[in-house]
Amino acid sequence: MGENAIEIRGLRKVYAGQGGTPPKEALGGIDLDVPEGAIFGLLGPNGAGKSTLINILAGLTLKTAGSVRIWGFDQDRNPRQSRAAIGVVPQELNVDPFFTPRAALEVQAGLYGVPKRQRRTEEILARVGLAEKAESYARTLSGGMKRRLLIAKALVHSPPVLVLDEPTAGVDIELRQMLWAYVRELNDAGTTVILTTHYLEEAEAMCDSVAIVDHGAVIARDRTAALVSRLDAKSLVITPEQAVAALPEVPPGIEVALRGDGALVFSYRRSETRAETVLDLLRRAGIAIRDVATEEPDLEDVFVSLTRGRAA
Repeated sequence: MGENAIEIRGLRKVYAGQGGTPPKEALGGIDLDVPEGAIFGLLGPNGAGKSTLINILAGLTLKTAGSVRIWGFDQDRNPRQSRAAIGVVPQELNVDPFFTPRAALEVQAGLYGVPKRQRRTEEILARVGLAEKAESYARTLSGGMKRRLLIAKALVHSPPVLVLDEPTAGVDIELRQMLWAYVRELNDAGTTVILTTHYLEEAEAMCDSVAIVDHGAVIARDRTAALVSRLDAKSLVITPEQAVAALPEVPPGIEVALRGDGALVFSYRRSETRAETVLDLLRRAGIAIRDVATEEPDLEDVFVSLTRGRAA
């Protein structure tokens, strides 16, 4: 095994047209590496190609061209090994309503050929908080419990790579925090995690690196902090001691606006202007300061800036 848990080269997927419609290219020859041991975010707007990519990784969708290696195993040459190296937690809550969690995990382990003496059914149920519901029919479980059951099923064969497709969609805050704590534990134990989520603040908090996919192409891929730092913007929010009658004059490269609550917002490029410049400007203008706060870009700002204007 090398340094990458997943290596994708020239991956294309074209869906055949139906009813006279032309073929649709969902993935346009993407290259992507996911480092071993990372929590990696796969982000993109709806219809960007994320689901197609995940389905190809899971072996549920056949690719049109390109190559995929999972944990060193080529999908074409070593299909069984590559499939066994990955666990996928789908977004849809597709659990058998008449199976108990314990039975579902035992069946899943059998499908992967896990010998009975090596199965970790009770351990996994406890780790995902389903030990007390082990003999309850899945149809009686809450949505959050069903999602935990899907995670448990993906772990029965101890895959070194785990894909979580929108794992916290529709999940309450308490369960969301529990799920993330468990994901971190898995990652600390060596599992490589690939995450898709619409909650970009979660991706920023959880992911070492992210790739942004749009219109079937990887339009950005970097460490999360490095990607955020690409936006060279910063705002200084000043709450004055007294209401300001007129905006202070500012030099080129700095913009100032008056918020409805009376705060002054100075916007500038971090690479060109320092906060001290703004504070000096206020002192010269005779504006006493009650409070100072900074606003810097986050992953959502990066996402919007990269995908804006690319809509078909």
